[in-house]
Amino acid sequence: MKSDPLNIPYLLRLAIEASLQAGSEILKIYETDFAVELKSDKSPVTKADRMASDCIIRFLKESNIEVLSEEDTLFDYQLRKNWKHIWIIDPLDGTREFVKRNGEFTVNIALIEDGQPIIGVIYSPVSRNLYFSSRESGSFKVNGHDVLQLTNEKLDLDKLIALARQMPLQNFPSKYTVVASRSHLSTMINERINKAKLEYNEVDVINTGSSIKFCLIAEGLAHEYPRFGNTMEWDTAAGQCIIEQAGGKVIDLVTNERLSYNRENLCNNSFIAFWKN
Repeated sequence: MKSDPLNIPYLLRLAIEASLQAGSEILKIYETDFAVELKSDKSPVTKADRMASDCIIRFLKESNIEVLSEEDTLFDYQLRKNWKHIWIIDPLDGTREFVKRNGEFTVNIALIEDGQPIIGVIYSPVSRNLYFSSRESGSFKVNGHDVLQLTNEKLDLDKLIALARQMPLQNFPSKYTVVASRSHLSTMINERINKAKLEYNEVDVINTGSSIKFCLIAEGLAHEYPRFGNTMEWDTAAGQCIIEQAGGKVIDLVTNERLSYNRENLCNNSFIAFWKN
């Protein structure tokens, strides 16, 4: 089946289905004694990363839109710079958490149009929590219990989407809450937290892995997620769409603009994701 690239509801459903299937493939490996390799940048990679990438790309090919995946051949910028639309995916975001078996890893899928995310899907295979958003429609969550019930048998996407609740799901905490990476803590993060304490007196800190940090802000569980140091476009694209469609922002701390995508250099500057007051 061919698709008009601007058929957002169709493309969102395609991305949701791809994320769920990739999550299923990841869990098959998660339950085994899997091997861990190191990439050239010393970051870990497993069979689950590659299987999930292949799975998502198979689904997204139906859209006739090119896919940029962390685990696949990266297109030369001279080729992709003229593409109006591109999928950017991280098939297993949080491989370090996967290796630690703490459950804090996700599948990230985003559709980019003219450098900005217009579809974002984040799926947590262990908790089964599913988050999704699309341009001008808002951001939504389907809780893990409902996802588990509906994926035990043949998937019914209509029922799944009907169970989604629009985010934020609650009032934000009375204490200013900062969410930080579990595996990438730094002096600059601590300085940011101390600065928040001076402004808000009391500050709670939540440490967690992968793009779950974006989802906590979209849900209304945290106020900000500062990140200093290297991240890649596939780490942030889906989360940015989910936060922005819920009413928050993701700001590049060098340009002071929204993070943009499909750049020549796929490495992000430091950024802060937050709920706008």
